[in-house]
Amino acid sequence: MRDAERALTKRGRRSATRVGELLSDRLPERVLASSALRTRETVEYFSKAAGYRGPVEYLDSLYLAAPSAYLTAVTERGGDAARLMLVGHNPGLEELVTRLTGEHVSLPTAALAECSLEVATWSDVTFDTRAELVRLSFPKEDD
Repeated sequence: MRDAERALTKRGRRSATRVGELLSDRLPERVLASSALRTRETVEYFSKAAGYRGPVEYLDSLYLAAPSAYLTAVTERGGDAARLMLVGHNPGLEELVTRLTGEHVSLPTAALAECSLEVATWSDVTFDTRAELVRLSFPKEDD
């Protein structure tokens, strides 16, 4: 089986559901996610638990992507969303959070890093943009 076709485990499904529960009071307005099966399933379980019904884009370019690919997705596809959620893979997501916040973060599977950026539009985000790391959540700890 190719890595991109690997499904979530039972624990992964519980963790994705927990992320939805954690975010139910502060939902994103748009989700950009890797096209891998496990990220599609993560979004499905998150959405069901959170009651999220907004737009989701699955992008091949985010599969095992470098930080620059995530940044490109944000600037090109963030649109007018006030809150944007990225669902993807490491080490790219860890590196993106580190570059934007200046804080080294470890994001184990299903971890959630919430960041705040002071930009007028997503198209303004660059690697020079400073973000504040607002919260780190580790749903697997609750399993």
